Amino acid sequence: MKYTIVLFIVIALFSHKIEAQTQQDSTNQLKAVIIKARKKSLKEKAEYKRHGQTAEVLTAEELNRNNPSFLEQSLGMMAGVQVDKRTQLGGQRIVIRGYGNDQKFNNWGIKVYFNQFPLTNAEGVTILDDVDFSVVDNIEVIKGPASTMYGAGVGGVVRFYLKNSEEIGTTISQNIASGSFGLLQTNTRLDYVTESASMFLNYGHLQSDGYRPNGESLKNFLTYKGDFKFSEKQTVSVFMSHNFSHEGISGQIPYSYYYANQDPGNNAYISKKAHLDMQSTRFGVSNNFKFSKSFSNSTVFFYSGTETERVVAGAYEQSSSPNYGIRSVFTKSNDIKPSIENVLNIGTEIQQTKSLISNFRFKNTDESNPTLVSPIASGAYYKYTTNQQSVFIHDKINFKKINLSVIAGISANHIDYNRLDLLALPGLIAGNTLNTSFDKSFKTSINPHIALQKTYKDQIFNLTYSEGYNAPTASTSFISALNKTNDNLVPEKAKMVEVSAQGLLFKTCFDYQVSLFNMNIDNKLTQLSGLNPAGGSYNYTANTGNQLNRGLEVNMGYVYETKLNPILSKVTSFLNFSFYDFKYTNFSTRVGGVLTDFSNKTVVGVPAKKYSAGIDFVSPTGIYLNTTYNYLSNVYSDFANTNLVKGFGLFNAKLGYRIATKNKKYSIDLFAAGNNLTNQTNYTFLFLGGNINDTDPGNNFPTGMAADVNPGSSKAYFWSGLNFKYHF
Repeated sequence: MKYTIVLFIVIALFSHKIEAQTQQDSTNQLKAVIIKARKKSLKEKAEYKRHGQTAEVLTAEELNRNNPSFLEQSLGMMAGVQVDKRTQLGGQRIVIRGYGNDQKFNNWGIKVYFNQFPLTNAEGVTILDDVDFSVVDNIEVIKGPASTMYGAGVGGVVRFYLKNSEEIGTTISQNIASGSFGLLQTNTRLDYVTESASMFLNYGHLQSDGYRPNGESLKNFLTYKGDFKFSEKQTVSVFMSHNFSHEGISGQIPYSYYYANQDPGNNAYISKKAHLDMQSTRFGVSNNFKFSKSFSNSTVFFYSGTETERVVAGAYEQSSSPNYGIRSVFTKSNDIKPSIENVLNIGTEIQQTKSLISNFRFKNTDESNPTLVSPIASGAYYKYTTNQQSVFIHDKINFKKINLSVIAGISANHIDYNRLDLLALPGLIAGNTLNTSFDKSFKTSINPHIALQKTYKDQIFNLTYSEGYNAPTASTSFISALNKTNDNLVPEKAKMVEVSAQGLLFKTCFDYQVSLFNMNIDNKLTQLSGLNPAGGSYNYTANTGNQLNRGLEVNMGYVYETKLNPILSKVTSFLNFSFYDFKYTNFSTRVGGVLTDFSNKTVVGVPAKKYSAGIDFVSPTGIYLNTTYNYLSNVYSDFANTNLVKGFGLFNAKLGYRIATKNKKYSIDLFAAGNNLTNQTNYTFLFLGGNINDTDPGNNFPTGMAADVNPGSSKAYFWSGLNFKYHF
């Protein structure tokens, strides 16, 4: 099946050229050249030129090929990007160029922004459960270290953007969808636009019974975004949201169950009705001010407050985590001489996270009362204060006559923690003499970035060197089982060399982007297990050595568009693929108390081959068909490369009918879609490296059988819906 689809795409990409008139609403003007390629190619070109390293974009067109709320169905289509998830709509783990899959929970080492302000907190952790992806208009991904402009992070940067309507007046939109597993999804949106202001208010609701035991989801989102033009010099944007998310947690199962398509769930989770509930409020104000034609400033103040209740196999946890800060960038552009232009950015990003977290352990000894907890003395109640600061300079010099640009930047990044043990107050717990409070500050990290960029007609060629860093989190900086700080930990450091090109061919109908990179990660941070002198095992984090990531990434697309064909008005095809050779170098860990060298072993969880292909058809009558195929090759789950997890490919399709009046008074989009149409066994999340061999008490699996895989639906599932928009 997969070879047939790939052949179909290749034929579409390289079929004979057909001269055609392009439709007015899909034509873009750039340097007096009519651009017929995918809309995303123009946005990618702008980001690619600005950052001087590989950047890929998803526009609304790509996001709506599938269900926008399922992030893995859109973002996971990119070359070099993989999205894992622990639940149906939560626990997302974004992996870029093989980085970001070390953690059991959430994102770490990837910086994420939402409309200019960071979703990633000061500690470097990103939680996406409470984000309404249905209102996202486009996604931009910078691949590889980007600390020069964005602070901590090794894998890259993901930026989600919302867009207001551009139609003057009032518009109301109603979207509704339902489908397999009890899916019910609605979005009600009101847009109001004047000459000097635009705003929208959106209410989103999503619920599903889930495809796994105890795998239900319930989400409610309220989002407001307003853009205001006060003068020719000043614009202000306001963003507010209030969100609730409930995700049932089914737990991981053994590989033997997974390959047999048996999913009873993990009883250690199900018996406790394991779940993650989140309630969050976000607020951001950005001010853009032009001091002159060549000097401007963009400043955003942001706040987020999140309260969570987490029940898992081993613990009950409550947390409250306000995060706030500022990001400000000054831009100065001027001509050094008529043929040389200089664009200078100087900025800072400062944020602080203050978290209050209580964590109490389940006894797991009484099956009739699975949520019975141990005495408070064995639990934890902490107040964390984390500060992160970044200052950066980013300069771009354009030599206009020869179309050559030199990009150079450098940043200084600092992070420090304070943890206060609230159970260590004198007299609070009889006989308690432990105090696990601590302070930790890491040395300021200096990270350079330099790129040489040559433009030739519609082609851009780029040579880049960039560095990034990733500091240990506060929780990994202390070993609770041993009651001591993890003093030997140092931040990871990544150094990447990249050769890349991007452009348009065949009279701009064909767009491409290709990147060849070599990224070395020093002092790799890895979660491991150790033997507790008091009995049992415990988890801790260590710098285990180095990792060398070498890869080739390609994305390309072709657009055929005409007004002359009575059956097809537009055909869009794309093919993205990644070839990776990722190895551990000078890499050793302790397994069972024995130091073991894993140098030259393949990095866990990263497929050597990944590709996505798709072809979309649009008829003059409004009928459209979107098809997508995404394939991941085999991966190893353990450092020793003894457990090979089979790869899989997922085929999705969406058929719809879209109509709109000529005056754009109203539009209707009626559709039906299916996912995993070939009934493939697939996973959504793997325990990897030092996290393998998970055996929670009471999981009801055979003794000694580890549970390390979260399965996806092995059967095809379907959904359909109606999107309606009316402009007053």
